[in-house]
Amino acid sequence: MSTTQRVGGAATQRVRGATTQQTGGAATTLSTALAPIVWGTTYVVTTLFLPPDHPLWSGALRALPAGLIAVALARHLPRGSWWWKALVLGTLNIGAFFPLLFLAAYLLPGGVAAIFGAAGPLFVAVLAVPLLGERATRWRLGWGVLAVGGVALIVLGPGAALSPTGVLAGVASTVSMALGTVLSKRWGRPVGPVAYAGWQLTAGGLAILPVAFLLEGPPPELDDSAIAGYAWLSLVGALLAYTLWFRGVGHLPAGAVAFLPVLSPLVAALLGWVVLAEALSPVQLAGFALALVAVSSAQRQGPPVLRRHQEVIT
Repeated sequence: MSTTQRVGGAATQRVRGATTQQTGGAATTLSTALAPIVWGTTYVVTTLFLPPDHPLWSGALRALPAGLIAVALARHLPRGSWWWKALVLGTLNIGAFFPLLFLAAYLLPGGVAAIFGAAGPLFVAVLAVPLLGERATRWRLGWGVLAVGGVALIVLGPGAALSPTGVLAGVASTVSMALGTVLSKRWGRPVGPVAYAGWQLTAGGLAILPVAFLLEGPPPELDDSAIAGYAWLSLVGALLAYTLWFRGVGHLPAGAVAFLPVLSPLVAALLGWVVLAEALSPVQLAGFALALVAVSSAQRQGPPVLRRHQEVIT
């Protein structure tokens, strides 16, 4: 074989390897994106099916059954330091996030609660600097600001009534999820995604239970529609979605993962339009398009000129 043939063969293998890696990365991104898409159904399910004024019990009934099923399926318990790490991550990603999310959904009308999730990329970008050593590029921060603006155009109408408690719950839920995402990336995933999701869902659900009993009393009575709503949120919205989410967190850069939850308010707004007959104005449609462009653009590394001359915020 000549030198030219060997060089050409090596180049072909590199191209094939790069193509395979890009295809695998796209597949991982798409499967990870299914999680926030499913989470976007939380608002309409809460409005239509769940008993009102029980954010703590809603969080516990969503997390704990899914966590116990996942642990039973995986048959793998934490070891060593992962007992306290699972507790910390479970509290941030589940135990604090779920009740705050439901509280915001109960108190803020329409899809207003979803706007705070759009600020997640900005919180993750800031937290990733000291905790992961990932540099926050102007490219992703810029698209993060535009994503927040796009979602704001969708959900903040002139008649939106903002409860201060709901606003605080929305901001706190986003910060909790952002810190949990960054720490999940920092500590890695020592087991498969099913076991990993099960640890956190179980820890988070157990953390909610005593607080729910203390502040809301015994569990609410559930009719058939409430059982169906909790089944969807627990089996699909927690067990399946968090398995896909934690799998993606382990493979994708934190900055790229952080933008995917922006899909959640977009789905919430779309379902509000389709299911709840909430009209979308031209301004809201423009915000929808802007947010989608921001999410997709943030998955890229920026144009070649910016990659050669990285403007980095540290």
